[in-house]
Amino acid sequence: MAREHGHSQTEVEARINAPAGRGYLRDIVYGGIDGAVTTFAIVAGVAGAGLSPTVIVALGLANVLADGFSMAAGNFSGTKAERDDARRLADVERRHLSDHPDGERREIREILRQKGLSGEVLDAATDQIATNREVAVRLMLTDEYGLSPVEPRPMRAALATFWAFLLAGAVPLMPFLLGLPDAFRLSAIMTGVVFFGIGAAKSIWSVAPWWRSGGETLAIGGAAAGVAYAVGTFFAV
Repeated sequence: MAREHGHSQTEVEARINAPAGRGYLRDIVYGGIDGAVTTFAIVAGVAGAGLSPTVIVALGLANVLADGFSMAAGNFSGTKAERDDARRLADVERRHLSDHPDGERREIREILRQKGLSGEVLDAATDQIATNREVAVRLMLTDEYGLSPVEPRPMRAALATFWAFLLAGAVPLMPFLLGLPDAFRLSAIMTGVVFFGIGAAKSIWSVAPWWRSGGETLAIGGAAAGVAYAVGTFFAV
């Protein structure tokens, strides 16, 4: 279970003034699972076709590097698009606060009303927020547009995805790179352990028990690998 935060004044101030944002859990889990799945899918498909270990290693390495970079680049572009859109909407709200102050004040008041404020307290809070443009903009971004108040970091998200993909994707290739006997069976076992391990680790941030989360991820990865192996057998040489 993840450690819960404390509630002393110092801890509260530190946490509120420096929010963690969405973090990189999604990027790491996504990259790790996809790295293991796609690389082992190539291994399984090539092995099913009866091709040599050299071909498996060549195609596997190409996948780990090229697909890992592609995923990282895609995540970078997508995260940057999210950030740019949030900045665009912030500029829109700043302009509206200048050009349509009464309308924006009504929006602020409605947001606060739905949060449970009423009467004089609602009026006073509305006036206070409306006089602070940046606070008003942040309120609009979170409650009018449903965006996170913390900007995403595209490069960090991309690097988290790339390294997770690279590390997890290298596992299915290790028995072939080391020239171990019965390499495909070892690769399948090691990849299964990676699938289960990613799912079990993911349960730290989930209400699901570790064994269920691990089994779910193992089932997803195993299904993908099984499809790839089955397709490969149609091209067996």
